[in-house]
Amino acid sequence: MLGSLGTAREARAEPRQKQVLVLYATRRDAQLVVVGDREMPRILTAGLPEGLDYYSEFIDSARFPHEEYQDAFRDFLRLKYADHVFDLVVAMDDIPLKFVTRNRDMLFRSVPIVFFTRAPAGRPSNSAGLVVGTEFTGTVTLARTLQPDLRHVFVVSGANDDNQSFERRAREQLQSLDRRLDVTYLSGLPTKDLEARLAALPRHSMVYYLVVDRDGAGQNFNPLEYLDRVAAVSNAPTYSWVDSAMDHGVVGGSLKSQVEQAQAVSSLALRVLRGEPADSIPVASPNLNVVALDWRQVQRWGIDQRRVPAGAVVRFRAPSVWDRYSSYIVLAVTAFLAQTVLIAGLFLQRARRRNAEARVRDLGSRLLNAQEAERSRIARDLHDDVSQQLALLSINLELLTQGDAAGSHQLADDALRTTQRIARSIHELSHRLHPGKLLLIGLVPAVRGLQRELSQSGTAINFTYDNVPPDLPPEVTLCLYRTVQEALQNALKHAAAGEITVRLCSRGTAIVLTVDDNGAGFDVNGAWGRGLGLISMSERADAVAGMFAVDSTPGNGTRVTITVPLGTAEAETDVSKELVPHVV
Repeated sequence: MLGSLGTAREARAEPRQKQVLVLYATRRDAQLVVVGDREMPRILTAGLPEGLDYYSEFIDSARFPHEEYQDAFRDFLRLKYADHVFDLVVAMDDIPLKFVTRNRDMLFRSVPIVFFTRAPAGRPSNSAGLVVGTEFTGTVTLARTLQPDLRHVFVVSGANDDNQSFERRAREQLQSLDRRLDVTYLSGLPTKDLEARLAALPRHSMVYYLVVDRDGAGQNFNPLEYLDRVAAVSNAPTYSWVDSAMDHGVVGGSLKSQVEQAQAVSSLALRVLRGEPADSIPVASPNLNVVALDWRQVQRWGIDQRRVPAGAVVRFRAPSVWDRYSSYIVLAVTAFLAQTVLIAGLFLQRARRRNAEARVRDLGSRLLNAQEAERSRIARDLHDDVSQQLALLSINLELLTQGDAAGSHQLADDALRTTQRIARSIHELSHRLHPGKLLLIGLVPAVRGLQRELSQSGTAINFTYDNVPPDLPPEVTLCLYRTVQEALQNALKHAAAGEITVRLCSRGTAIVLTVDDNGAGFDVNGAWGRGLGLISMSERADAVAGMFAVDSTPGNGTRVTITVPLGTAEAETDVSKELVPHVV
């Protein structure tokens, strides 16, 4: 009954968290432990829904060869984890794997093993693992790329057994290097002697740091702190083989990535913890090396940046000004360009405004001058013509009142003719100032009147018109009339034309006026702006949304053209109401 209850309780209990023990053969503060104890719990916890209990222990590799130490460490684990049932044991390197294999029956019977080892050895039962040898030649190859004049390689390692095993593997691999490289092993030296050697290395040298836990004087060290001393005292660039050496004075190397090592072991451990039989998983040998460089050391040793291999990981590169402030630089440049464009626009606008003001002042001045000239002409006409005739009329009237009857009739006739001439002069003057009959009789008769009036000068003036609407807007009628008047006067006064042709016709939705003469012609660009004639004609065309053009060259006559658009009412004038072509 109690047994059944206990079984039922266990069935209802939550799944037990996985228990994992990791064994290292390094110090607790070693970079491999720091990385492993950070990465493996994170990866395993994320992949195990039931949770994880993670433990790590550390074997003293220097004392491991002694049987009494192995027995003491075994008893320590048995007592500490007496109440734990491990689901997996991870052996991180050769020494932990040897220890687990020897003491498995007593400590880890039937517990699966995941191992990471540098040298192939016998595979224990119920185990899965990675065999990744330490690779030393890649770093020398990188150094020769960065230092093409490299001639001497000085290899630094410590005095204890583990350090000497690194040296042996390095000797085996580096002996295959180019014979032109002189390889010297500075192994197991007292620190003082080693530093003296490193401070006086010959030119074209490199220092290859393996590992130093203990020096030749029997003094123990933290390997990375020892590397700091080596890199600081050496008069040649220092390289290494593992990524934990980065940020400790090395230029770089073909470095084993301890992060990738921890991730590879964790991935394998997850497969076993999820129930995959360990023996069914083949032993793998992934490439964990990454070519990496410390940018600060590259600059320190004056290494040509162009020699950095493509694909190399470059760390500690100081960000450039652009990297740091690119967004601010772009913003500042944009603002500067915007302000430049704005200022340029303001200067351009001011220049245009000044030019416009100057043109307005010039035009105003010329208009005033023209107004004064017109007033003077009217004053002369009034004085020389009307005033003289009025004076003559006054004399005749006075003689008429004083004379005898015989001469009265002749004086009366003279006074009548004088009065008629005065009336005609005033009429012509008024007509020139404002052609009142234009709005009464229309554009065509008014132009015909100009033709008759100005033809008396001896110049032949021809006038043709075609389909001219009889009900043109007053402003269009006045514009065309004044243009004809101005063009004819210019041709007669300035061009000495012998023949002038005026054409007025309707074309679709516009009315077109052309005035051609065979006179002297002129340079249009040079003459523009020097007189009011062209300006007044152009401005009249603008006032009725028309287009004004002058075509003339010296010696080839002049053509004035003005095209004025007509409104819808004028454009839709019935054909029956249009005038038939006329030639006058």
